[in-house]
This record gives sequence, structure tokens and C-alpha cells, in this order.
Amino acid sequence: MTKPTLARPAALMTALMTTLLLSTAAQAQVTVKDPWVRGTVAQQSATGLFAQITSAQGGKLVGGSSPVAGVVEIHEMKMDGTTMQMRAIPALELPAGKPVELKPGGYHVMLMDLKQPLKAGDTVTVSLVVEGAGGKRETVPVKAVVRTMQGMAAGKGDHGHHGQSGHKH
Repeated sequence: MTKPTLARPAALMTALMTTLLLSTAAQAQVTVKDPWVRGTVAQQSATGLFAQITSAQGGKLVGGSSPVAGVVEIHEMKMDGTTMQMRAIPALELPAGKPVELKPGGYHVMLMDLKQPLKAGDTVTVSLVVEGAGGKRETVPVKAVVRTMQGMAAGKGDHGHHGQSGHKH
């Protein structure tokens, strides 16, 4: 009978750790990359959340909530003739494995009825709700940094999140 060697338990441990890491990664169905919220000024009642969302299995973004906002909605902006229109949409499709960009001037998550001004450097917690196959819902916690217009990358213009006026719902 041979004695067990250290190499054998080490190999077994490595295999178990690899399996654990892979199974944990497989459970992460939705990822949110680079989330940020536009900062606000006093009396401003709404702002936008922007990020890149990827759903491994596919699904749709159907809602959200945040302790800093009374209402959280999914919105889109698009041209209607010569006018840029913003409107709430019931869901945003998330094709399997393909990143969907939430950005100024496009799809975004609106945080409305803000309970306080949001200052640059603060962190905002938002829970996004994604519906997958068979109607199963997953809540995805997001911590987004607050940025000012000056802190945004060049070419990402403001699209009117200074209060509620002008929003078409």
C-alpha cells in the first residue's frame, strides 16, 4: 500500500476550486459594467443612470428601485422627425451575451422624484430587475458613482434631465 502524496491532495484541491469558481461564474446571469449617475443641482427632481448591461442567457430589463428616488423607469430617447423625444418603455431587450449600452441620448434608467441632490463623488445604490426565460426575475444590485457634466467623456451631451419639464410620457 502506498502513502498518499502531497501532490494528489493539491491536485484535488485545485480541481475543486476551479469547479467552484466556474459554477459561481455560471450563476452570474447579468453583469453591469461602469455604472454612473449624472449629478444634480438643487430643485432638480430627476437624473439618469448609465451603464453597460450584459445578460448571459438573454432577457429584458423590466424595472428597478433606489433609495434615492421615488420612481425608477426605463427610458429611451429617439428622434421623431426633427425633435428628440424621451419616453418610458415597459422593458429593454437584453440579447444573450451581447452588451446593451445605457447612455445619454439613448436607452437609460431614469431616477425620478429624487429625495436629495446627488453630488459628484457620491455613490447611488440602484436595484435593477431583469426578467429571464420563463418569466424568472433576478434583482441586480448596482452601485453607481455620481458624475458631473464636466466629469463625462467628450461627446456625451446632456439630454435634458434637469427636472421633469419637457418629458413626454
